[in-house]
Amino acid sequence: MSIVVGYFPTAEGRAALRHGIDEALHHQSDLLVISDPADAEACAVDVKSAGASGVAISSRPAGEAGMAAELIDASYAEGVTLLVIGLRRRSPVGKLLMGSISQQVLLEAQCPVVAVKPQVSTVG
Repeated sequence: MSIVVGYFPTAEGRAALRHGIDEALHHQSDLLVISDPADAEACAVDVKSAGASGVAISSRPAGEAGMAAELIDASYAEGVTLLVIGLRRRSPVGKLLMGSISQQVLLEAQCPVVAVKPQVSTVG
């Protein structure tokens, strides 16, 4: 079994990585983290710090086809049981139009997709 995470160096991407690690621990799976090539360095830093979790984590940059295509292709790979992506919070109007990568992945992935949002601080 394997879990795939779509990573961006944002709060949403890091929330997806944390959730992917939690799922991998729960299901005793390995984790594949796919990032945009421009974000490979930030991904390596976050993956290295996540290595202490005890989960077998590998990472690779997305190919020329882009993040959406790479995540969708990964969802069809043998043994992939879950795909985790991060979502940004949106205004009411923004909720009508989801991000193009997120929407494409949710509609076309072969395996179940979990879309997570980062925690919001409630200071007050």
